[in-house]
Amino acid sequence: MDQQDIRSELGLRPIVNVSGTMTSLGASIVVPEAVAAISAILPQFVEINDLQKKSSRVIARLCGTEAGFVTASCSAGITLAVAGAMTGSNLAAIERLPDTTGLKNEVLIMTGHMVSYGAPVEQGIRLAGAKVVPVGQATGARAYQLDGAITDKTAAAVYVVSHHTVQYGLLPLEEFVAICHARGVPVIVDAASEYDLKGFLATGADMALYSSHKFLGGPTGGIVAGRTDLVRAAFLQNMGIGRGMKVGKESIVGTIAALEAWEKRDHAAVRARETRNLELWEQTLSAKPGVTATREADPTNNPLDRLKVAVEPKEAHITAWDLADALASGQRPIIVRDHEVEHGFFYLDPCNLHPGQEVIVAERLVEELEKARRSNEIIATPLEHRRNRGAEALRRWPE
Repeated sequence: MDQQDIRSELGLRPIVNVSGTMTSLGASIVVPEAVAAISAILPQFVEINDLQKKSSRVIARLCGTEAGFVTASCSAGITLAVAGAMTGSNLAAIERLPDTTGLKNEVLIMTGHMVSYGAPVEQGIRLAGAKVVPVGQATGARAYQLDGAITDKTAAAVYVVSHHTVQYGLLPLEEFVAICHARGVPVIVDAASEYDLKGFLATGADMALYSSHKFLGGPTGGIVAGRTDLVRAAFLQNMGIGRGMKVGKESIVGTIAALEAWEKRDHAAVRARETRNLELWEQTLSAKPGVTATREADPTNNPLDRLKVAVEPKEAHITAWDLADALASGQRPIIVRDHEVEHGFFYLDPCNLHPGQEVIVAERLVEELEKARRSNEIIATPLEHRRNRGAEALRRWPE
């Protein structure tokens, strides 16, 4: 049964994802190697701690570090890594969390990194019982501000690499690490959706956290990688607050398989396929009134481009957000990358398509743009209605 069949059977919409590796859309296409490994392990019993030792060796090799393990998600990894930085391997302290009495419990994070990935980053820190200490302002952080925030209660500092963060005016990782290390503070990097498995640790970060289920194409899970003592302390949280974030044998094995497949993947061929998709969409939109399509590189230096689709409502007869909503409706729904749609544009991300779906995207763009042009009035619904719609729908869930 193919993916279309199972969604139809479950009564789910057959969406095409040009938004990217979004958890809300199922994250990514799981690679065949991971699917096979998961299927093979599901009927079997394993000793989970021994399986995690196997994952540690694979993670260490792929990330160029000492140790690692698999947890429920990168978000769980934030909480466990912070907890480990506070408790070390003290089992009694681990059982007391989130009570941090007697422990270093302050965690630094630049204000411009306090973003939401579906939940606030700082909440993941607080879940461990830590106190969040913001550094600098949203659009600026300086060395003296970071150094001045470090006290004898500082347990760790968190650095977020994401398209969600402010992309200017903040401290680069190398400088952030140097300041923290000069004061004996370990640095944890949240790199959930990043291609670079080695660079952050090579720059000096003590721990790096990744999602198994994004660019790696693994099952839902998180990867914790880094210095052995800190990784061990984070892993031991599974005896405490990490119990609710536990990961099954299938996610551990699937993550191992996804990592090993990543090591062998023909990344150049993947980029070439993505480029062909971008070229098709550029050609499709080239003569459409009120639409400007331009390629943009990924803001965190992942090796991929996306197509920025800017919409001028007077010419196109539709706003960017209404076009995004129109594409997401109907029998062939297309979900675009619309984080900044209030500025009059959205993106098409080519990294999560099955063969032939790029054509469906092109056809739907033409269909909705031509429909808008036939409208006697410009289609322009109030942006605030769209902004609040998601929260309103959640309050009615599961209706």
